Order: sequence, then C-alpha cells, then structure tokens
Amino acid sequence: MPGVAEIVPLGVAPAKAKVLCIFVHGRGQSPEEMEAAVIRRLCAPDVAFALPRAEDKSWYTARAIDPLTDATRTELSASLQGLASAITDLRAKAPGLPLVLAGFSQGACLSLEHAFTGQATPQAVAAFTGCRVGPPGDDRPANLPSGLPVYLSAGSDDPWIPIKAFAETAAALGQAEAKLRCDVFPGRPHEVSVPEIALLDSLLADLAAGRPSRMEAPR
Repeated sequence: MPGVAEIVPLGVAPAKAKVLCIFVHGRGQSPEEMEAAVIRRLCAPDVAFALPRAEDKSWYTARAIDPLTDATRTELSASLQGLASAITDLRAKAPGLPLVLAGFSQGACLSLEHAFTGQATPQAVAAFTGCRVGPPGDDRPANLPSGLPVYLSAGSDDPWIPIKAFAETAAALGQAEAKLRCDVFPGRPHEVSVPEIALLDSLLADLAAGRPSRMEAPR
C-alpha cells in the first residue's frame, strides 16, 4: 500500500531554521535522488528540509491523468494522510515558521492534491512538472485557500504530465484564486531544471526573510 515509509531530514535543525520545506519525490524515485537533483543545488540557507519516502517508491499506482478509481482514491488518501502528518510534525518542531511544500512529477501532483484539501496549508507550493490527480470531471477536493502562492511548471512534451493536464490544473488554480506563476519549458527532459531550482530558492529566501512570496526568479 502506498504511503509514507519514513521522513529523511536534511539542512539545518528545525530549531535553528528560518523556513521549513517538505520536498516530495516522484514515482520510482527516492529522497536521496531529490537531495542530489534539487536540495544540494539550492542556495537558500537556514532551511530545515523533510523529504518523505514513499512505500515501494510510489505515492499511487495509476497515472495522474487516469480516471480516479476506488483503488486510486484509497492509495491517494493514504499518501495524503502521511504528507499531512509530515507537515504537522515538522511544524511542531519549529512553531510559527513558514513552510514551503514542493515536489517533482508524482510528488508535485501529491503536493497539489494536498493543497486542494485545504488542510495543514503550507505558505507556498512549488509543483515541478505536476497536475491534479484524475480528470476534471472526477469528484476531487476543491478547498485551495485563496491567495496561496503556487508555482506550477511543465515540459512542453513531458511523457508523464501532458500539457493539457498542466493547463487544466493552471485553470483550476486560477479559479481558486491562487497567487499563481506558471512556466512551460520547451523540450525540457523529465527533470528539475535550473530555473525551477532558482524559483524554489526565491520562495525560501522570501519566506525566511519574512517577505511575501514574489516568485520573481528568472526563467
């Protein structure tokens, strides 16, 4: 059964941090791969990171664009409960600090679904190559807090997140009145790129300094 197997802490201790970040890996990946591909490439200091590890390296079995079956809903619910607990637990170690929820691919999709539940709301979301789970006609949570800063990115021809699903998600975020920035990268491989890492850096730096999330990193 998918869900959170463990949490890998990185960065500074929460008691010494100025900002918190949970980064969720993609399908078939691990916290260690996200550490190498993303965390080590960030410049923002004073960040306490928590990287959840999925059971069997997957947060749910289906593709994000597949219709929501009972089995997928059960798996998604288990992973979302684990993610909400990870947010609550990290915040308990550093009360009052802002928290960024970020993820790549399936981890980005899970992060978006968590944000739409309206529970344990982060101060910002960075969804690298993500979309909502399930097609627009399916019954899905729609409780995204108004004004939540959200960064959403995609490749123009990504094998896992079609540009149509990305666009539908951007529309849903806009309708929910998110503070939204979107980037599409032509021909980009299925990976986190330099501009996306710079964007996450800017989110962390703004929140650590007590500023609103401006999402002004160059593309």
